[in-house]
Amino acid sequence: MSIVATETIARPRPEGSDELAVWELAATVVDPEVPVLTIEDLGVLRRVAIQDSTVLVEITPTYSGCPAVDAIRDDIVTVLNGAGYEDVVVRSVLAPAWTTDWMSEAGREKLEEYGIAAPARRGLSGTVSLGLGIRCPHCGSMHTRELSRFGSTSCKALYVCQRCLEPFDYFKEH
Repeated sequence: MSIVATETIARPRPEGSDELAVWELAATVVDPEVPVLTIEDLGVLRRVAIQDSTVLVEITPTYSGCPAVDAIRDDIVTVLNGAGYEDVVVRSVLAPAWTTDWMSEAGREKLEEYGIAAPARRGLSGTVSLGLGIRCPHCGSMHTRELSRFGSTSCKALYVCQRCLEPFDYFKEH
């Protein structure tokens, strides 16, 4: 199955105009740990449904113990309440598990511009699996090494470029 097909199955965009409007509002919520990414960029926003007067938003955290989930949930409720949706339920969905393959291309580019090395798509010439290292987001060198398996958050590892000597986070493949 292709990556696009996998993403579409896991995160179907709403077809109805009311649900699409809710999706677009929820999609503006920014990840509190990587503030240049929205939850749509990350692929955390999974589903939106409207049942009677209740708005249901489903999200999948980047991992089951992600400390940002509560902040994301609160921010979704705040955004939707501010747009006039009074009864909002945000539910975490853990299956299928989130994967970095759900990150948008725009999100990957935003990570790089922010100084965080974006993960390779699994199954597509992943640099880590080929033993080539991680590309430095500062100078583009592949001559990098891991300093710590865990960086500023559990989703990231800490690397250093051996060419420009700058440290950087690498958003780990999941």
